[in-house]
Amino acid sequence: MKIGIPKALLYYYYFPFWDVLFKELGIETVLSEDTSKVILDLGVKKAVPEICVPMKVYTGHIINLLDKNVDYIYIPRFVSLSKGTFMCPKFMGLPDMIKGLFDDIDDKILTNSIISKDDDISDFKIYKDFIVRLGVSKYDLKKALKRAREEWLSFRKLNKKGFDINELLDEDTPQKYDGDITIGLLGYVYNVYDRFMNMDLINTLRKMNVKIITFDMLDEKLIKKYQSRFKKEMFWEFTNKIMGAAYNFMEMDIIDGIIQISAFGCGPDSILEPFLSIDSENAKKPYMILRIDEQTGESHILTRIEAFIDLVRIKKQKLKRVKVENTSEGVI
Repeated sequence: MKIGIPKALLYYYYFPFWDVLFKELGIETVLSEDTSKVILDLGVKKAVPEICVPMKVYTGHIINLLDKNVDYIYIPRFVSLSKGTFMCPKFMGLPDMIKGLFDDIDDKILTNSIISKDDDISDFKIYKDFIVRLGVSKYDLKKALKRAREEWLSFRKLNKKGFDINELLDEDTPQKYDGDITIGLLGYVYNVYDRFMNMDLINTLRKMNVKIITFDMLDEKLIKKYQSRFKKEMFWEFTNKIMGAAYNFMEMDIIDGIIQISAFGCGPDSILEPFLSIDSENAKKPYMILRIDEQTGESHILTRIEAFIDLVRIKKQKLKRVKVENTSEGVI
């Protein structure tokens, strides 16, 4: 049996878990190809025009997997990862949306509702329907979930040590990168790590001698701590994570500037962005939003990044000069 997994959305957060889960059950996992212009164009043509670009990309990956003759395509219905908050409605309705876009695909979709108290989605109750659908035993499913959890926790441990998710997923030897300035990079994992959609932003910044810290590299307890500083949390789980990371970045001395990657048409981001724009200015942290869509051009992105990085470097050098001058005058 072959199960297809789209390389989009929360693939960048949960693939190590899903991969081990299915392989432990004796099922082969088949990935769609990396996002490309072909996949994007397929998704744009098939998806609802008004939907956000990550969902259009996801639709393109579904088409790519259908061409690979898999037995099932795994499309989980993410509902909640913590008490009192929910996922974006598009995640909650994702299996239904895909069924509505394609004819005769119902039997190919393997889905389950993920309702969890935290990011650990290994609770047996979430997957008990797999026993009948996949023809596996309760014992084997529990054993597979335990191994999948161990693999995912190991992956997250490395990620939180500052290693790039793409390098971890690609099974490259992960590296630590340094730079003369440090940027806090905000955005949902599928915006931050989809190299095609963001014009390979992380590697572009590294070539400019910039060190990157992303929200997923921060400890969950730290993110929760900074979430609580906001008078009222957002309704959406990953939006809250971005918010907590943003306020942490604003207070971190090592962070010289903040870049947020946002996809055109994202409702939760449109609510969060004004708060971050105002509060980053109050915190005196340079802040820039990069909005991506199906028509974003590389030259446009590169020009804005270069200008922003130049601004951050100038500000850092100026602060260093002021500190040296004050020290020499006995102020410090």
